[in-house]
Amino acid sequence: MRVTIDARLDYRFPHESDVLLALRARPGRDQYIVSEELSSNGQSLLQGVRYASRNDRRNWMVAEGDVSLRYQATVNVLRPKLSIAGRRVPPRPHLPASVIGFLMPSHYSAGADLESFAWTEFAHLNGGDQVLAMIDWIRGAFTYTPGASNAKTTAADTFASRAGVCRDYAHVLISFCRAVGIPARMVSAYAPGLTPPDFHAVVDVWLDGNWHLVDPTGMAEPEKLVRIICGRDAADISFMTIFGEAELISQSVAACEVPGELEAA
Repeated sequence: MRVTIDARLDYRFPHESDVLLALRARPGRDQYIVSEELSSNGQSLLQGVRYASRNDRRNWMVAEGDVSLRYQATVNVLRPKLSIAGRRVPPRPHLPASVIGFLMPSHYSAGADLESFAWTEFAHLNGGDQVLAMIDWIRGAFTYTPGASNAKTTAADTFASRAGVCRDYAHVLISFCRAVGIPARMVSAYAPGLTPPDFHAVVDVWLDGNWHLVDPTGMAEPEKLVRIICGRDAADISFMTIFGEAELISQSVAACEVPGELEAA
């Protein structure tokens, strides 16, 4: 499946500020980038960017005044529609080193009440069946409510209020998974068909030796998502981290499934 992306962000910076961007699609076994262009006020930001690895594609920029950012890309998504039912988690000592950190509590995804609830409610299940039961519970118990949370809202806050948006649903699912020993990480993504269109927060769970995307909100189809960046929680995956002040002028995110033959990687 091919997905086209067109994200436009217009901000005003009253003073010179460092800005860390996470807008570029993440290469991987289940998606590859056919073409892309990231620009600021018409000037490309793709050349000369230094990043820690092939998959960490964040960009630094120095911003002042009115700044218009645009990211356009075509991505081939090669992720089949799979059920995680019956998939298993290996014993902790057999986990890859890169996965172990996603068993640990993090700033937004932690809380004794959530851990206790997860053990009481889901301990009779295992692996993928646990994750599916957690998602069913979240969808039944929570109300998707824009404005019910803010940048400081934690999984514990959302668990208490039973309301939030995609990042909040993801934080709760991650907390449940980690509590019962399932490595889980937060993923920012472009989501074709999402209403209203925006950056979307979902979850990767480690089962049967691979990461598997799930969407606790049910608003997007995991097999169509385009991963941007992964991390422990929302603190790691923000599409724009501003070290200074900024005013949002306008923002739009379009991700569309398009027909056509997939191009070779």
